[in-house]
Amino acid sequence: MQKGGFLPKQIAYLLWTYIIAICFFFVFRLAILPLNIESIREILSEEGGIMLLFKAFFMGFRFDTLISCFVLSPFLISFLLAYYFKIRNRIFYKINHYALVVLFSLCFAICCIDIPYFKYFFTRFNVQAFMWIDSPIFVFKMISQEPSYIIYFFIFIAIIILYSWLMFSNYKRFLSNIKSNKTTENRTAKTYILNSLLFILLIGLCFLGMRGRIEKKSPMKVGTAYFSNNPLINQMGLNPNFTLIKSIEEKSKQDNKPLNLMDKAEAKAFVDEEFRRMKSSGAKREILLEKNTNVVLVIMEAMGTCNIGYFGNEQNLTPNLDYLLNNSISYENVYTAGIHTYNGVYSTLFGQPAILHKHSMNLTIIPKIEGGLPNVLKEEGYKTIYFTTHDDQFDNIGGFLSANGVERIISVKDYPKNEVKSTLGVSDHVMFDRAIEELNSLDETKPFFVTLLTSANHGPYIYPDNISLKPKSKDIKDKMIEYSDWAIGKFIEKAKQTPWFDKTIFVFIADHGAYKGSSDFELPLSYNHTPFFIYSPTMLNPKKVENIGLQIDVPAIISAYLGIENDKTLGIDFETYPRSYGYFSADDKLGVIDDEYYYIWNKNGKEYLYKYRTSDRTNYINQKKDKAKQMQKYGFSMLMY
Repeated sequence: MQKGGFLPKQIAYLLWTYIIAICFFFVFRLAILPLNIESIREILSEEGGIMLLFKAFFMGFRFDTLISCFVLSPFLISFLLAYYFKIRNRIFYKINHYALVVLFSLCFAICCIDIPYFKYFFTRFNVQAFMWIDSPIFVFKMISQEPSYIIYFFIFIAIIILYSWLMFSNYKRFLSNIKSNKTTENRTAKTYILNSLLFILLIGLCFLGMRGRIEKKSPMKVGTAYFSNNPLINQMGLNPNFTLIKSIEEKSKQDNKPLNLMDKAEAKAFVDEEFRRMKSSGAKREILLEKNTNVVLVIMEAMGTCNIGYFGNEQNLTPNLDYLLNNSISYENVYTAGIHTYNGVYSTLFGQPAILHKHSMNLTIIPKIEGGLPNVLKEEGYKTIYFTTHDDQFDNIGGFLSANGVERIISVKDYPKNEVKSTLGVSDHVMFDRAIEELNSLDETKPFFVTLLTSANHGPYIYPDNISLKPKSKDIKDKMIEYSDWAIGKFIEKAKQTPWFDKTIFVFIADHGAYKGSSDFELPLSYNHTPFFIYSPTMLNPKKVENIGLQIDVPAIISAYLGIENDKTLGIDFETYPRSYGYFSADDKLGVIDDEYYYIWNKNGKEYLYKYRTSDRTNYINQKKDKAKQMQKYGFSMLMY
């Protein structure tokens, strides 16, 4: 080909460009394997596991080809015109070459970002990653201060250098000498016909590659990759550039539209009837606490049940939380509303669900949420304070809380500068110490409601210096879990020395969980199953409550303990009035759960029904259609209410 063979040099250049790109996409997909080694081992241990992996990589090849064809298509047209109009200008080819290198480099950048994103969220890179675009400096610092992310940056640089070198060799081989190649002057009619047929064939193949499939009804979609019952296998085939583009398209269509999962009137009628049914028993909670009981609410960053020994973690990372759980009223089957911190703060304080991908607090016009704990307790005469380790304006949390009953917010600006360790501000124990000081200074005749949001379990992971804890873990994330547990333990011990401890309840819940180990399901339960317990050794006797509950039930539960009427949220005192189902969101997915079944609905049209108690990966969606429909209606109605 270099000497004027049967292929035009422009086409030979594009074909090699495609081959190089596919190889790089393959390497990025290969990198997913060691980061999900536990799941891969489980897959390989099953019959047909190797074939599943092969199918996943073949599906990946199809999605990689789709992205490559979209990138290459304008250059195919450009080189087609160059061939027929005999364009031999070196600048023309250099511009095309550099444009191709830049476009594919951007694709590879997204693939590189996708690796830690997928490891953290168990979903491929999508538009939700840009939800914090209005806080670019904060996000940049958060990323740059996490060492593992810096490693990915250097890997990306090395990949781009290698890619650029290969593409330079490709350019030098086929395009650099077009101007001096005289064979282009002697094109015969036969050559034109053959090359014309070749161009037509390549354009057809490129269009087919962009479409991804030969079926008439639909091109490739995200759901095309979902061919098995294994959630990791299903997602491995996707190209993160594809999921990003599709999520942007979908978001642009939906942002200005209200949620439309079912008829709104039908949803309202269903929810009203469901709440009426739950309360029809006439059961009443015995008022256990006085109205002036202090409330300290700790929202723990990413401290899902998967991290805690009490719930089965065998690493012994959380001795303090284990002790507290064994001496508290522990609600064993509670689920967070979403998978982001803003979901956790919003739903815990205001009793409202996470509405799929929608940001609940980042609003220009901030509504007043009736039934929210800050508003309700403020009206009852409570002093309301919110503590965070970092900037309270991130996610618009500070503004939202200030407009909804929080009288004082203590954030990074209120701590000594030498205590600020990263963009996430101060360490957890510094925040807890400050809280002790502040609460000791309050008027003892007035009750307080305090919320503390920890941050230790979120990158950048900064292990604090000069503390007494000697962690046994080597992995930094496990070290931070140990530290977070230690900080909570120290906080409780210091609180026991204060005059207000005996008339205070300590409420603990996670903002969300974490993807840890492996997952049997497309929406990992570890990301939503949260500890929820109330500790007060002087006022409450320990017990376990097995009823299914939700993060949004926190305001109703606390209000019920205090004997305060609060029916303005979608939460309920589920200990007194058991729920039929629990439900929760994860951007593009909805989960609904009961004591046996776990229903998952994906916006790409896929549905799953699992017997989660036994980790049964069989999808019972066809065998149990009525059950799935019932669970879907419950979840849809609650989100539409």
